[in-house]
Amino acid sequence: MSMPTIRHIRALTIRGGGADYHDQGSGHWIDDHIATPMARYPEYRQSRQSFGINVLGTLVIEIEASDGTVGFAVTTGGEIGAFIVERHLARFIEGQLATDIEKMWDQMYYATLYYGRKGVVLNAISGVDLALWDLLGKIRQEPVHQLLGGKVREELQFYATGARPDLAKEMGFIGGKLPLQHGPAEQEDGLHRNLEKLAEMRSRVGPDFWLMYDCWMSLDLPYATKLAHRAQEFGLKWIEECLPPDDYWGYAQLRRNVPRDMLVTTGEHEATRWGFRMLLEMECCDIIQPDVGWCGGITELLKISALADARGVLVIPHGSSVYSYHFVTTRHNSPFAEFLMMAPDADRIVPMFAPLLLDEPVPANGRMKVPDTPGFGVRLNPDVRTQRPYSR
Repeated sequence: MSMPTIRHIRALTIRGGGADYHDQGSGHWIDDHIATPMARYPEYRQSRQSFGINVLGTLVIEIEASDGTVGFAVTTGGEIGAFIVERHLARFIEGQLATDIEKMWDQMYYATLYYGRKGVVLNAISGVDLALWDLLGKIRQEPVHQLLGGKVREELQFYATGARPDLAKEMGFIGGKLPLQHGPAEQEDGLHRNLEKLAEMRSRVGPDFWLMYDCWMSLDLPYATKLAHRAQEFGLKWIEECLPPDDYWGYAQLRRNVPRDMLVTTGEHEATRWGFRMLLEMECCDIIQPDVGWCGGITELLKISALADARGVLVIPHGSSVYSYHFVTTRHNSPFAEFLMMAPDADRIVPMFAPLLLDEPVPANGRMKVPDTPGFGVRLNPDVRTQRPYSR
């Protein structure tokens, strides 16, 4: 059978949940007084949506092959990402063989180098790349994990990110990652409240359950160092993304500063093999956390993972649902995965990208077998209203 070529690519947008998981209604834990780089301004401290964390919305990429097969993927990028895909990236995709993913990635990246490299441009490239892998899996009638070389483990185990690690323990997760609520602008009182919250959760979950703090780029080096040392008595397993993503020097120093048995993790907002090479060569962290929908897609994540594997550093992707599950199940240096608790009160398990995807798998008792359905194994929900703002 001859390999189909790509006939058409479409970029769609939606609002409310989906891949832009910060785009939630009021009262959701994910927007409730979480420390951010903008928390230095009191008017932007209570809600992350107040400074625009949800302005982009979800980007959906559909790619149709000459035999009628359609692959798709979702990421964050909204209308800006849709413009980049339709008006710039499409020329490198349409007419190509569905197998030529490496070439298409290379052309998208180098063609956008003068205004891209990271951020929304890489989100858009990532979305296209994931849709290409989904398409190829459907053409070959194989799950993406098989295209990547096959599973090295039959079952994934998860930690949960959300406001209620105590409930996550009851649901069978191996650990719980809390959002840090108070940053340097709230001084010693805020630090005390962070430690109180950690102490409360440790008393609820017992001594052996993992507890971590997600600091979302909100701290400076002195505050992060102080938090790490004062959190040591409560058994904090790791301290995550404390500093701005470009402060490689700060991360390297923080890793030297923290208690010996505490891990430093970061990489959620890093992109490409070159960004992660900096983190690895400067020994900035113990675990890297690329988001496959933001770092460059599966094609780039494979390169990032190889760099980390050569240095003995774990790769635990940030969120990203099925798009990371198919990767994690094929890699020895990705021994567990993250699950974002997207119920408003973090008190029950719901699909991470609901309501956007159908057949999206969720953990049961903290574990999951990645489905063997072709592609990434999910469908776009036809009841979700999409728009195509830049049709050609």
